[in-house]
Amino acid sequence: LFGGNVKPEEIKIRIEISKPAVDLSGVFRRLGMDETFAIVVPPIEFKVTATFGDKTVVVSRFNAYVERTIAIPEDADPGKITTGIAVEPDGKVRHVPTRVVVIDGRHYAKIRSLTNSIYAVVWHPLAFRDAAGHWAEEAVNDMGSRMVASGVGNGNFAPDLPITRAEFAAIIVRGLGLSPEDGTVPFTGVRSGDWYAGVVRTAYEYGLMKGYEDGAFRPAERITREQAMVIIARAMAITGLTADVSPEEADKMLASFADAAGVSSWAKSGVAAGIQAGIVSGRDDGRIAPGDSITRAEAAVIVRRLLQKSGLI
Repeated sequence: LFGGNVKPEEIKIRIEISKPAVDLSGVFRRLGMDETFAIVVPPIEFKVTATFGDKTVVVSRFNAYVERTIAIPEDADPGKITTGIAVEPDGKVRHVPTRVVVIDGRHYAKIRSLTNSIYAVVWHPLAFRDAAGHWAEEAVNDMGSRMVASGVGNGNFAPDLPITRAEFAAIIVRGLGLSPEDGTVPFTGVRSGDWYAGVVRTAYEYGLMKGYEDGAFRPAERITREQAMVIIARAMAITGLTADVSPEEADKMLASFADAAGVSSWAKSGVAAGIQAGIVSGRDDGRIAPGDSITRAEAAVIVRRLLQKSGLI
């Protein structure tokens, strides 16, 4: 922020917590049109600034999750809290990893974020029609309620359909609470106006997803299970989980699976890291099925487990 010769102890950090200076009534009026959406805690703005000498800069992005603890009103039902949201200057809202805790008999929402923003706590229950009775029903509905996983229309989720690379980029970026970034997308096949352009760029900027050797991203291509597992391992590094597994350790860990030999060499450590953390697992037949398409339900489950194992939700 101030150059390489400045010592950390010479920088003054200021944290401001206040009501938003901008008028958000229009944003919440629009959200309120959804009968399942309710504001539990009104918006609060968190701002971190750093000062050295006569220069002050806003710290808008952090290298690790910063926790904000927001008190839940005593007359609110803590059982009717879905998640925290960040409100962007353009009025868009996004999920931020949130869990409700009890401190000295009072309920609080612990919001963890990698950016400064305006935050609110909401109730947004969602139940997809075609998830009823499905093995992943709880995870799918939880991710939907948190605005991490989107449906396919008509109240359905299509849990058993394969998920595309663009859709997976969206669910991992939303799950981690990252803000989709505008700008040039460094891949062919992704245009700035595409719905997934922002999440693809953000996934790339945070080192979660890469393109192919020919420079393409192939957003509509089905993502494989081993590709998804490697992305989860990269996300573990962001959330603070140990994701460093040596090739030797990986071979030992994967040896119990019947198709371990089918795991690509570049994916072994990532697959093993996810299995070791209890985030990903094999299928019922004792196979990793590394080259199979991962389903929309499986994607919702592993992203939810990532957030749970990381203590973010």
